Amino acid sequence: MRDLNSQSQPQSSILLEWYDQHARSLPWRISPADRAAGVWPDPYRIWLSEVMLQQTTVAAVKDYFHRFTSRWPTVADLAAAPDADVMAEWAGLGYYARARNLLKCARVVAQDYGGIFPNTYDGLIALPGIGPYTAAAISAIAFDRQATVLDGNVERVMARLYDIHVPLPTSKPQLKEKAAALTPAERPGDHAQAVMDLGATICTPRNPACGICPWRTPCAARAAGTATELPKKTPKKPKPTRIGIVYLARSAAGDWLLEQRPDKGLLGGMLGWPGSDWTDSPDSPAPAPPFEADWQLLNAEVRHTFTHFHLILRVMLAELPAEFAAEENQRVIARHDFKPTDLPTVMRKAFDLWKGC
Repeated sequence: MRDLNSQSQPQSSILLEWYDQHARSLPWRISPADRAAGVWPDPYRIWLSEVMLQQTTVAAVKDYFHRFTSRWPTVADLAAAPDADVMAEWAGLGYYARARNLLKCARVVAQDYGGIFPNTYDGLIALPGIGPYTAAAISAIAFDRQATVLDGNVERVMARLYDIHVPLPTSKPQLKEKAAALTPAERPGDHAQAVMDLGATICTPRNPACGICPWRTPCAARAAGTATELPKKTPKKPKPTRIGIVYLARSAAGDWLLEQRPDKGLLGGMLGWPGSDWTDSPDSPAPAPPFEADWQLLNAEVRHTFTHFHLILRVMLAELPAEFAAEENQRVIARHDFKPTDLPTVMRKAFDLWKGC
């Protein structure tokens, strides 16, 4: 294996020269030219983008980022927003615990820090919803701290650069050590973004463009012919399938019955259709519907995949009584106030099935 550590500064310089020419244009990013001219990134925008990007692609995040920053341009604006409005704007991004932690963090920054994010890793990681990766990313990108940022792109680049065949996640500490050794004291924020850009645009999971890579000469996997095999990953266990029921009830006037889910758990705090627990057994007894009616089974099923399991939902339909008395966790949404786009994706799939029947 080639020893890159002794050449870490020259290799970083080569990468930064490439980044200066090929950096992606992203709505939360300060370009290398602007950064060199003394423009600093907005920590709020960096934090928001990093939370949104967890388990989500850049392409999927861009529109959400624009909507959030247009509606809540500062952390204080977001901190003052009603929970329901933020959760509605988040709908479709998934991993809804992130949205709840987003609000918690915004309110701590606004109330305890005067709307100014801490500028150190230790200060950032103490905030709600900010873990080691996010703290490192914000401290490097927003504050130019010499922090090691290790996302999936960086893991792939390091595994190939050093021809590391230990599978993920076991190899994470080794990959982080290698990435840390290459992080320069000057322009560490640009360096962190450069490695991520390299992984996203050149050192891609399939068919990496090794011939135009700025690190093609020192890349051990390229020399060994193993780049396309890396990084190796421990095989995942098959996902189980869970089953449930949702009840869609609409009044003659077009009003809908929705239910606010508990704060904890999947879709926590989100509005959705009343329904059952999601169980592994198809023989589990069906829960009582939200009211007595002639419920009809829709001849189609919702199919959705979460991180750890597949979900199949049967859809039951009935007319909502005009004088229905909603329980504490239920809301009757008037026709003109109902927005399907405010629903979580799995719940919107049920609405789309109803609409198409």
